[in-house]
Amino acid sequence: MTDQPASQLNSDSPITHSGTNPVSASHLSNELKSQLQQNFSAPQIALAELEVPIEIYLSGINGALARQPRMDLITADLVTNVEVSSRWKPHLPKLPTFKLTFPEGIEFVPPKPEVESKGKLRSLKPLEVKLNSKGIKKEAVASEATLGCIVHSGPAFYLLQPPIENWLTGQELVMPFEPFDYQYEGIAWLFSRKSALLADEMGLGKTMQTITAMRLLLRSGQISKVLLICPKPLIPNWQREFATWAEELPVTTVTGDTARRRMIWEMNKPGIYLANYELLVRDFEELEQEGITPRFDLLVLDEAQRIKNRDSRTASTARSVNRKRSWALTGTPIENRAEELASLFEFMEVIPPRGTPDMRQLSRLSDEYILRRCKDLVLDMPPRLDRPAWLELEGAQAHAYKIAEKEGIIQLNDLGDSITVQHVFELVLRLKQISNYDPVTNESAKLDRLRADMEEIAASGGKAILFSQWTKTIDWIEERTQEFNPLVYHGGVPTKKREPILAQFKEDPNAHLLLMSYGTGAVGLNLQFAGYVFLYDRWWNPAIEDQAINRAHRIGQKNPVVVTKFICKDTIEEKIDRVLQEKRDLFISILGAEGNTEASMGLNASEIFGLFDLKARDGDSTREIGPDTLAA
Repeated sequence: MTDQPASQLNSDSPITHSGTNPVSASHLSNELKSQLQQNFSAPQIALAELEVPIEIYLSGINGALARQPRMDLITADLVTNVEVSSRWKPHLPKLPTFKLTFPEGIEFVPPKPEVESKGKLRSLKPLEVKLNSKGIKKEAVASEATLGCIVHSGPAFYLLQPPIENWLTGQELVMPFEPFDYQYEGIAWLFSRKSALLADEMGLGKTMQTITAMRLLLRSGQISKVLLICPKPLIPNWQREFATWAEELPVTTVTGDTARRRMIWEMNKPGIYLANYELLVRDFEELEQEGITPRFDLLVLDEAQRIKNRDSRTASTARSVNRKRSWALTGTPIENRAEELASLFEFMEVIPPRGTPDMRQLSRLSDEYILRRCKDLVLDMPPRLDRPAWLELEGAQAHAYKIAEKEGIIQLNDLGDSITVQHVFELVLRLKQISNYDPVTNESAKLDRLRADMEEIAASGGKAILFSQWTKTIDWIEERTQEFNPLVYHGGVPTKKREPILAQFKEDPNAHLLLMSYGTGAVGLNLQFAGYVFLYDRWWNPAIEDQAINRAHRIGQKNPVVVTKFICKDTIEEKIDRVLQEKRDLFISILGAEGNTEASMGLNASEIFGLFDLKARDGDSTREIGPDTLAA
């Protein structure tokens, strides 16, 4: 709407009036026009043309519309500033409340939803009846009296006992997972034994079978106090397994200062006592001097190859523990010599002290007191794919190796008859370290191959474990594989930090590589979510290598495990591999398994000397030297 001054009004311009119909300006008197011009001298309002047609009928109807309207003028200033009212605030009235007390005894609790079928507890069915090698019916628990049976209540105790499935009838024994058939047999076998060596291959669940057998013995009242000894790094693993398979059993870990440990040893409280080998030796020597002899119903040695040397303090202390039952757990009952198995039998008290059974006697005792199963026979496991990676040293690394080998052999030859196994062993270690990487230039054929393989593994979201003998080599590899987010797990890592490292390796999708030492990572760990294993350098005994590989190739593994063994051609590594392979092919295990790596012997003194062509000067000629010459 536009502004229009009153002076521009003409006789034809219409005007508006609130509440009246528009009329023509020609009907207005001169006085009214003059007043309008005075009041609208300023451009305050705009007049719009609103023409309303008026019709007057012949009958005279609507004649009053033609009369001149009466108009009253009111002067008012136009509003220029618009006031905005304040923001509206809601007013919430206070609701009236009252208190209502229900009578006692009435609970308004909604009914619990029904649990799905997969969450319900179900009864475990007993094993099917099986026949032994003689065609005789074999019960789940051995019902025949054997030399290993403990006389609990008369000599016919185990002859008259019911099968293990009915032993605890009426007592609920909840298990997180149903055992495999062979695990049922292992549990029943341990349950009925005073002396037992469970030697299942790595990854078949020796820990679970042992805990469940303990659980049954405790429930049936046959034992009340158990001492379990294991390597220190495996303490957290046993604590976790007890919480999983027997959460109702009280587990006391022997730890802390001397006063606290002594208080634990002197307790006569039933339950499971968990300690490591070092504390066992240290504390029991002090307790023996003071005439204190803790008593246990059952003594269990995990990784029992720790007492393979019967003259060691560890073996002597283990044999001195006052107990009624003796169990040993190890996947490698023999590592180097048959005498190691005799030391285990002495601990189990099945041979006299310092007894020296021959091969025939050891075989007979093994049939009686050793239970061993292999993964290939009891489980449908995914395959283990071994692929040796033959590498060639090049450049500075090859030059450094040749110089070290040449100078080392010259020095050994100069020693003549004074040479010892230690001298040769030091040269072997130096050559193996150079095969890993050149300490001057950091060149490494193995690292180049590892990085190439890891790029493919990481791209597919896989995880790999790498084993090495030396922690310095592991730290060196860590610095040069940062793109794969490597994690380090060896003896230099504090014990409290080891479990978080394993948890991160499992849960972090970006952590593709775990670097471990043979000594720390070869036993007691479950890493079946890793599908690749690298042996960066070779161990002296293939049994230790297989223990390391079985960290990944074990129960729960759903995919094939690819094992890559790095071997440098024309080096000491190729010679060691050839000797160990010959021993794999020729050695027949005392346990009856042909070509079993766990029973393959490691390198002896003669074989270490045989890695080099050692000769001593004898006047103008030379003669071969070795351990036989030294012995003579």
